[in-house]
Amino acid sequence: MRAKVLSSLRRLAMMNPFLTDLLFGVVVAGVTLTFGLVSSNGSVDPGYARRSLEVAGVALTLVANLALAWRRRVPVTVLMVSCAASIIFHAAGYDARLNGVAPLLALYTVAGQRSPAVSVPCVLPPAVSLWHAAFLGPDEFTWPNLAQTSIMVAVAWTFGNSTRMLVERNRRLAHLSERLRHEQEDKARRAVTEERVRIARELHDLVAHHMSVIVIQAGLARYVLGSDLATARSALTTIADTGSEAMGEMRRLLSVLRIDMDDDDADGYDPAPGLQRLDQLVERLRSAGLPVEVSITGPVHPLAPGIDLCAYRVVQECLTNVLKHAGPATAWVSLHYGAELELRVTDDGRGAAATPQENGHGLIVMRERVKLYKGTVAAGSKPSGGFEVVVTLPLSSSHQDDQPPQSHGKPNT
Repeated sequence: MRAKVLSSLRRLAMMNPFLTDLLFGVVVAGVTLTFGLVSSNGSVDPGYARRSLEVAGVALTLVANLALAWRRRVPVTVLMVSCAASIIFHAAGYDARLNGVAPLLALYTVAGQRSPAVSVPCVLPPAVSLWHAAFLGPDEFTWPNLAQTSIMVAVAWTFGNSTRMLVERNRRLAHLSERLRHEQEDKARRAVTEERVRIARELHDLVAHHMSVIVIQAGLARYVLGSDLATARSALTTIADTGSEAMGEMRRLLSVLRIDMDDDDADGYDPAPGLQRLDQLVERLRSAGLPVEVSITGPVHPLAPGIDLCAYRVVQECLTNVLKHAGPATAWVSLHYGAELELRVTDDGRGAAATPQENGHGLIVMRERVKLYKGTVAAGSKPSGGFEVVVTLPLSSSHQDDQPPQSHGKPNT
């Protein structure tokens, strides 16, 4: 119950600070008036007051305390009004023990919102107000009261200034954190772009060289095919050798893009994997301690090599992240064949906190890979816990006809 009340008050303070300060001023004024009425009890205390609390005293008390409602908007003005009302209240002969809280609260607000160049001179009005009240009390308590009020003024300013410094530091940290986040995102994008440009440049050089040789040799073979079979055969041999060499070099170059797994190095330069190797991938993850369940729906049919590789790499990246970052968890892989290939990988691990690459290279590279095939990627935490990645890859019309199913995994039953 107490926690609910505090939470409600906190929400109220954030929604309407003026109303919160007004209620606070009303409470302080009410406590002050109650104390004044009870202490006087219809008589005058010669030690602290020369007259009992009446209408004028109540009005001054309300002015001194209700001014706190505007303390966040015009803190210096509120400080002056509160101190002036307190000094007039005490000079009029009312109880010198009253109306000392409002000037201190106003000083705290000034020190919390203004620089020391402004707040330090503002220490004087509340100090004068409280010192004036101390001299109006009994003579034997004058010096103790002066020391006490001086300490109270110093404490109020110190707390307010410390609050200001803390708020400014938090604001700077928030700004720096935001800048760091943007810089990390820019760095990740630049890294991906630079890698793509480098690979594109190398692919261009590689393909341009070998294709030039192939084109020239093909033209020669066509030219001498009817007159010089030996030369034509030699040209065709050169074409075959050059094509094989180009394929080998392209495999070695593109292997740089492969997402690391424990056993990937053993694959060497074998043809690029696809969903037909999903069973092997799942078994590797299971042997590493990650329970993985696979389900396949829709008419299963062969995919274009690029889409097949893309889908395999997406599953590989998602399961690797679950293994590395989700903690104790179970993963589910779902494939649905239709007009589009829908690939869904979910887990019941630690959610967004378990995927540090969400704003880094991992998800960016995945999006770039899927974007090449006009697909979409949706990733985020699930309301029930865990993380989910959903990828859709459009399939060509030639693959929509029903074909005999092929085993791409072990469907759940």
